Amino acid sequence: QVQLVESGGGLAQPGGSLRLSCAASVIIFSAHIMAWYRRTPGKQRELVARITSSGRTQSYADSVKGRFRISRDNGKNTLYLEMDSLNPEDTAVYYCNCLSPHCDSWGQGTQVTVSS
Repeated sequence: QVQLVESGGGLAQPGGSLRLSCAASVIIFSAHIMAWYRRTPGKQRELVARITSSGRTQSYADSVKGRFRISRDNGKNTLYLEMDSLNPEDTAVYYCNCLSPHCDSWGQGTQVTVSS
C-alpha cells in the first residue's frame, strides 16, 4: 500500500515559522530522492525542495531558497520541511512525494496559511 501523510501545517504570521512532516510508506521512501511540492488553487503544483536518498544533498526553488530547509530521517521513513521567514505568498497546500516516474500517487497534503 502506497501512502503519504503530510502534517504540521496551520496558520502562521508573516515572518513566522512552521515545520512540516511527511510520513511515507517504505515503498515510496526507500532509496528515492524525496521532494516537497506546493499547490495554490488555479496554479500548477510547484516543486519547492528536494533531497537525495542519503540526505546529503538538498536543492530549493528560488522562491524559498534561504528560508526553507528540507531534511529526512530514513530510519523513520519521514521527510521534513523547516520553513522560516514565511510570507503570504507561501500560502498553499504542501505535498511530499518521491521524484521518479513511479511517483504518481499523492497524499492529502497539509494546508499552510500565512496571514496577519
